[in-house]
Amino acid sequence: MKQQTLAKSFRLEGVGLHTGKPVIIVFEPAEANHGIRFMRVDMPEQPILMADVNHVVSTNRGTTIRNGDAQISTVEHVLSALAGSRVDNVLIKVDGPEIPIMDGSAKDFVEGILQAGVVEQDTERDYFEIEEPISFKDEVTGTELLALPGDNFEITAMIDFNSQILGHQYASLQNMDDYANQIAPCRTFVFVRELEQLFDQNLIRGGDLDNAVVIADRLMDQDELDRLSKKLGKQSIKVEKTGILNTTSLKFENEPARHKLLDVLGDLTLLGKPIKGKIVARKPGHTANIEFTKILKRKFVEQRKTKGRPRVDPDQAPLYDIEGVRKLLPHRYPFLLVDKIMEMTDTYIVGVKNVTFNESLFQGHFPNISIFPGVLQIEALAQVGGVFVLSKVEDPENWSTLLLKIDNAKFKYKVTPGDQLILKMELLSAIRRGICLMYGTAYVGNKLVSECELTAQIVRNILIHE
Repeated sequence: MKQQTLAKSFRLEGVGLHTGKPVIIVFEPAEANHGIRFMRVDMPEQPILMADVNHVVSTNRGTTIRNGDAQISTVEHVLSALAGSRVDNVLIKVDGPEIPIMDGSAKDFVEGILQAGVVEQDTERDYFEIEEPISFKDEVTGTELLALPGDNFEITAMIDFNSQILGHQYASLQNMDDYANQIAPCRTFVFVRELEQLFDQNLIRGGDLDNAVVIADRLMDQDELDRLSKKLGKQSIKVEKTGILNTTSLKFENEPARHKLLDVLGDLTLLGKPIKGKIVARKPGHTANIEFTKILKRKFVEQRKTKGRPRVDPDQAPLYDIEGVRKLLPHRYPFLLVDKIMEMTDTYIVGVKNVTFNESLFQGHFPNISIFPGVLQIEALAQVGGVFVLSKVEDPENWSTLLLKIDNAKFKYKVTPGDQLILKMELLSAIRRGICLMYGTAYVGNKLVSECELTAQIVRNILIHE
C-alpha cells in the first residue's frame, strides 16, 4: 500500500481538556516520509514536535509529547483518527499546549479528514511486520499487551473494572474500514469519584458531560448531584438507570471498551510506522500503552538492522550444490568456503557456509576457543559474490574474480563451530569494465554477524597465469 496524505487542509476549534482554553488546530498535507508532526504556532520559533514515542513525557490522563520547551498534551485521539483513516503524512498546527478534547472521541477529527479527502502518494508504506510474539505485562495493575504475527492489522481491547456498571467488556477492530463508524465516535469515560478529584485538583477545566461518559458506580443523593452540576456548569444532573451520569445514552453497549481500543491505537501510532500484525490489549492504559510502544520501537530498530536478512528453507533444494559451486569457483580444499547457493536474482545472491569443528583452521586459530576468523567470513562472502559474477558469463571456467578492495568491514558477533553462515551479496552498481562492487552481509540465525563492501575485478584466467 502507498503512503497517504490529506487532499487539502482543514481546521477545527475546540477546548482543551486540562486548560479549558479555546484551541485552534489546522491539518495540512505533507510530503511522503514526513510522518505526523505537530507545530506550536503560538510559540515564537513555532517548534516542531514529532509524533514519536521517545518524545512522550507524561501519560497522566492522556499522552503528552515534548520537544525542548514545547509540549502538546492529549495527542492520542487525533493520532488514533489519523491511523484509523490511514493518513501517514500530515502537519498539525496547534495554537496551544493541548489538542482540543472535542466530544471526547475521535469523531470530529475523522469527519474533518473525510471532508478534506485523502490522496495516495508515490512512496510505499514502510510497515513494522510482527515476526514473533512481543509482550508487555504490569504485574501490579494486571495490564497485558501482546503483538502477534499477522498478514493485516487487527486490534482487540479488553477492560475489567471492579464495577457493577462497567465490569468486563471487550472490543475488536479487524478492518480499518470500520474505524470511522465503529470506533471513532466512542467517547472517553470517567468514574464520578475520579471526576470529583480531578475537578478539586483543577486538572480538567475543560471537562464537561458533553465530552465524556461519566459513570456513577455508587448511589448519589440529590445534594451530591446538585453540587456536581454547579462544578460542571449544568442546571441539573440525573443518573440514568444504566449508571451513566448523563442524559446522553451510550452509542454502543461496549462504548468504554471501544474507546480504550481507540486510545491504544493512538498511542501505538507514536511508533511512527504502521503495524502489520495482531494487537491484544488487556486492561490497557496510557502508561502501559507507551511502555509497550517503546518495546515495539526497539524491536523495529533491531528488525530494520536485519531487514535484508535472507530466509533459507532447509527443505529447499539448492540452486547450486557443492558440485555446482566447484564448477564455477577455482577454490578447493581447504579454502572453498561456500557449501551451496540457495537463491540468486539479477541484483543479489544467497549462499550457505556450514562451520564445523573438523575444519583444519581450528587447530591453530584459537584452539581453545574455536572462533571462525572474520577474514574468512569476508572470503566466504567474496566467494559467493564470485559465483554471482561467474554465473553471468558464458564460459565461467575461463574467468576468475580478483578482490581489489574491502571497505567498511564490521564484525558484530563471533562465529563458532555448529553455526550456519547465511551469506548475502548485493550488487551496488552495474558491472562496468569488469569491475564489480557488492555489499555483503553474513548472518547466523537472525543475527547479523559481519558486513562489508567488496570490490572485485573479473579477469581471464590466462591473464592470471601470465
